[in-house]
Amino acid sequence: MATELQSSQQRFVVSHLKEADFKTGGLRGYSAYRDLGVADASGGMVEAHVIRMIAPFRPELSLQHHHNLKFQMVYCLKGWFETEFEGVGRHRLVAGSSWVQPPGIRHTVVGWSDDCELIEIHMPAKIETVNDQ
Repeated sequence: MATELQSSQQRFVVSHLKEADFKTGGLRGYSAYRDLGVADASGGMVEAHVIRMIAPFRPELSLQHHHNLKFQMVYCLKGWFETEFEGVGRHRLVAGSSWVQPPGIRHTVVGWSDDCELIEIHMPAKIETVNDQ
């Protein structure tokens, strides 16, 4: 049962696919982002967006980095996406697979397919990304 505080901070939202909703200018220049409306609906507790790779992978695009947050999950919708995680090794998402990244884990993106699309969910909605290099 939701408490009064929780229900007053959240609202119902629906997001339907519209190509015009993919915007560039987000965290990474090689990606377009489609906001799913979760940050507004959750009062800033959670963000969810679809990430579409819009440029071919080149090693110089990716730096080791980490995110200051409480929770992060990535789900692959299409194609593949590969990352090297400090202390864990290299992992590849393919369509239908996901991972949960612990807060602050250092990682480096090492490749993606030209048709790659991901869903990323993280808490809180506003996070800090820190380049480690």
